[in-house]
Parts: sequence; structure tokens; C-alpha cells
Amino acid sequence: MKVDVLLGLQWGDEGKGKIVDVLAPKYDVVARFQGGPNAGHTLEFDGKKVVLHQIPSGIFRAHTRNVIGNGVVLDPIVLQAEIRKLAAHGVDAHRNLFISKKATIIVPTHRLLDLAQEKAKGVDKIGSTLKGIGPSYQDKIGRQGLRVGDVLSPHFQERFKKLTDAHFEILKGHPEISYDWPELSAQFLEAITFLRTLQLIDSEYFLNRELQAGSSILAEGAQGSLLDIDFGSYPFVTSSSTVTAGACTGLGVAPRHIGEVYGIFKAYSTRVGSGPFPTELIDEDGERMRREGNEFGSTTGRPRRCGWIDLPALKYSIMINGVTQLLMMKADVLSIFPDIKVCTHYRLSDGQMTESVPYEYAHQQITAIYTELPGWKCDIRNMKADAVPTELANYIQFLERELRVPITLISTGPDRLQTIYRN
Repeated sequence: MKVDVLLGLQWGDEGKGKIVDVLAPKYDVVARFQGGPNAGHTLEFDGKKVVLHQIPSGIFRAHTRNVIGNGVVLDPIVLQAEIRKLAAHGVDAHRNLFISKKATIIVPTHRLLDLAQEKAKGVDKIGSTLKGIGPSYQDKIGRQGLRVGDVLSPHFQERFKKLTDAHFEILKGHPEISYDWPELSAQFLEAITFLRTLQLIDSEYFLNRELQAGSSILAEGAQGSLLDIDFGSYPFVTSSSTVTAGACTGLGVAPRHIGEVYGIFKAYSTRVGSGPFPTELIDEDGERMRREGNEFGSTTGRPRRCGWIDLPALKYSIMINGVTQLLMMKADVLSIFPDIKVCTHYRLSDGQMTESVPYEYAHQQITAIYTELPGWKCDIRNMKADAVPTELANYIQFLERELRVPITLISTGPDRLQTIYRN
């Protein structure tokens, strides 16, 4: 068997949670390979709406084993709260959730450092979720981070104090950051006690044994490819590898085991926080798109910036990920527009026309060049495959010709049943 990979091709918020939930019945294992509580994967089914931040989106499928991989940064406080919410929905995460001992732990001072760093950037702030993601990855790369396996050591308290003491030295330079450390540390240590009751595993051995046994595995990414630390719109990026290669390092599986790569994208574009966005609409159309698509961050609640679909950026993401199937989300949102624009090229500040994403993506003027297509102007939220309007079919075919990858699934609403499958 192979490890199939599912990831976002834009700036995150593409709808990965719904698709993992839809695909989960096909897989024995769903594994998160990077990111942390800055992710917000929304699932809607049976009249319920649930947002998962750290737990893989296969958790609602009883037969599916869910793995938090070594590439994830884990906040024990957020995890404990998330598991308690799942229990209210009748899901016992103790039974089918497995956590890598090599995953890095987010401690409370990471969140304080995140806030201090973001404030220090001033007008150049990147729009951090302030969940401690960047500082925890910094400690991981700096070889001083705590890992999940450390909670089993009798010396955990000493290691925790050593790390937070180092953080306090940095925070002395930020007197504007106030906090109640006894309360924060007590809350954290309570969550650590809870973490010890879960199934902590050597995830690389676990997953490779599953492969040898013939199990099917889906690797679930967080954020989006255009936020990748290497290939995203730097410096307005996340702190982890959000692309297919990150599934190998974030789970401990060899590249030869990668199978299908599902690339998820919206029928338009959105972005949260700062950074370049060539197709952004800052007019009434952008506001209508935001309202119709309920484009507010599932983690932060911040309004998302909205704009037309960007094919140069999508082609770039498809290339670096080796995408084999495309899954288009939120086609229903565009039903309100009589005409739909598609960005096919960029005009750079020197007048050059290109289909490529330039190196200075974040620091030069980029003008989107559009092709216009007729909209479908009808409600498609509960539409079946044989009733797709001609205009929507033409839009899909146009994208397939440009992107040169088949679009095999169309999402027409947030519920798992509002999905059209294409051969």
C-alpha cells in the first residue's frame, strides 16, 4: 500500500477537514504531518459542526486510527480541551488517537514569545495566530525543545523549567507582555498529566508497520502550500513544511511510499493575515464573496481576504507537490456572480508577463491578468452530478485544461453529503 497525501494548494482554509472526513472511510489510518493549533479543520455532518485544531480529521470514523505525527507541534492544553469536546459528541479519543513521542510540545511561554515577536514587527507583522507555533519550531530547530516522549521522563519538570527560564530571559526585554505564570504553568502541567493517559507511540515504526501490513494511510496537511516555509510567500509564511515532502519528514515514511497526492483548492482564493495576494478584491465583490462563503478564520475568527482564483499560484503548488488529483471546494459560493474571473498571468513591475510565481513575490507590484467566464447563477448546494449547469461544467473544464490535472471532486456545500464525484 501507499501513503496518499491530502494538502491545500493556496494559503490555507481550503476545506481540508471536510475532505478528510469524506475520504476517511477509504483509509485505515489518517495522520497529521505538520502544523499545530494554528490549523482549523471544519467538519459538518448530521447537523453538527466541529472544528479540529490538532487531531486528525478521521477521528469521527470509528474504524480509523488517527496519528499526530512527529512534524506536528502540540499544545497539550488545546489538545485536552479538544478531546473533551469530542467526548461530548460521543468520541473517545483514547481509543483511536495515537501521538508521536517525537512531536514537539508547545509550552505557555511559546505563546508569550509569539505575541512579543509579532508586536516587535510592527507594520511588518505576518499575521500570526499567536498560538506559539513559530517559537516552538524555533526551539525544535535550536535543539532545545521539549518533545512528547519527554513527559514520560522523571526529569520532565527540570527540562520544562530549563526551557521556560530561557524564555523568561527573552521576555525581560518585553515588559509590555503581562502574564500570570503560576496560573499558566498549573494549567499546562494539568494538561501534561492528561497527555500521559493517551497512546504515545514511536510513530515512524507504527506507520511503517501499518504499510507492511497492507493498511491504507492518508497523510493530512495543515495550512496551505503557499504558506510553506521554503516555497511560500516568504516571509509571510508558516513555520513548517506544508508540501508533499513534509509528509515524509513529518511522519517518517520514505518518498517511495507516496501514492496519490490530493490537492485541495477553492473555486476562488482567500488569505488570512498579511502577505501578497495578487487577485484580492477590496471592493463590494470581495465583501459579497466573504459573506457568501462565511470567510472568517476557524481558529482566529478573523475575516479572510477574498479574491478570484489564481492559476499561476495553483500551477506552482501543483508542480512542487506532484498533485495527481484536484478537489475543488466552495463552488457554490460563486453562484452569486453573473461572471467569474480567472487570473491566468501576472504582469510584474517591470512590465514582464509571466505564468510563474516570481522570487520577489512579496515585495513587488504584481498585476493579475484575467480571463472572464460566464457564471452559473443557480443554487448548486444539493445538486447531483447529472444536473451540473453548463457554465459550471465549462469552468471546470477550463481549469483542467490550464492546470493539466483532473478535478475529481467538487464540493457544493459544507456538509459531507454536498459533494459531487467526477470520474
